[in-house]
Amino acid sequence: EANTLPFHPFEMQHGDILRMEKEHQVLQEQLKEAQEKYEQLQNRSSEEIGALKDLLKKSIEETEVSKNELDWLHQDLEIKVKKWQQEKKENQENLKALRNTAKKHTDTNDRYSKTIEEKEKQYKVCLNTFLETSNKLANEKVKLEELIQKSQDDCQQYVNRAVKAEISVLKNWKETEVYKLNGVAANAEANLKILKSLSSSASAAPKLKSQIDSWEIFISNVKKQLEKVEAEYEGKIQAVKSGVRSCLTKMETVELPPP
Repeated sequence: EANTLPFHPFEMQHGDILRMEKEHQVLQEQLKEAQEKYEQLQNRSSEEIGALKDLLKKSIEETEVSKNELDWLHQDLEIKVKKWQQEKKENQENLKALRNTAKKHTDTNDRYSKTIEEKEKQYKVCLNTFLETSNKLANEKVKLEELIQKSQDDCQQYVNRAVKAEISVLKNWKETEVYKLNGVAANAEANLKILKSLSSSASAAPKLKSQIDSWEIFISNVKKQLEKVEAEYEGKIQAVKSGVRSCLTKMETVELPPP
C-alpha cells in the first residue's frame, strides 16, 4: 500500500517535492533558452558594431583625403593668384607707359603740323623775293613730312601694342575669376562627395538629403556664374579687337555664400 502522507518536514502536503523538481526543471530550460538568445543577440550586436566601426573608419579616411586635396588646391590657387596679380601690375604699368609715349608722339605730331603751317605761310609771303629761301623751306617741308609720317607710323604701332596690352589684362582678369570659381566649385563638390558618402547609411540619408540638395544647387549656381564671367570677358576682348576703347573695366562678380 502506497504511503500518501506528507514527507515532513519538507512537504506540507504529499507531492510538494516532486512538483518543486518539475518547476525547477522548467526554470532551468527557460534560463538556458534565455542565455542562448542573449548570446545570439550579443553576436549580432558585435557584428553590427564592427560594420559600423569599419564604415566610420572609411568615412574618416575619405574625409582626410578630401581635406588634403582642398589644402593643395588652396595653396595652388594662392600661388597662381599672386603670379597673376604681379603680371597684371606689370601689364598695367606697361600700358600706362605706352599711353604716355603715344601722347608724346601725338603732341610731337601737332607741333610738327603747326610748324609746317608756319613754314607754308612764310613760303607764300617770300616766294617772289626769296627763291633761295623758299627752296630751303621746301626741303625742310619734305623732311618734316617724313618725320610726321614716321611719327604717325610709330603712333599706330603704340596703339596696336596698347590694344594687345588691354587684351592681356582682360584675359588675366578672366583667368583669375575662372580659376577662383573653379576652386569654389571643386571645394563644393568635395563637400558634396563627403555628404553622399555619409548618406550611404540608411539612418543618416534622410538627415543629409536637404544638405546634399543645397550643395547641388550651390554648385549649379557657381557653374552658371562661371559661364557668365567667361562670356562677358570674351565679349570685352572681342570689342577691343574690333577697335572699341574704354573696355578695360573689371567685371563685378557676386560672392555666392556656401550652404
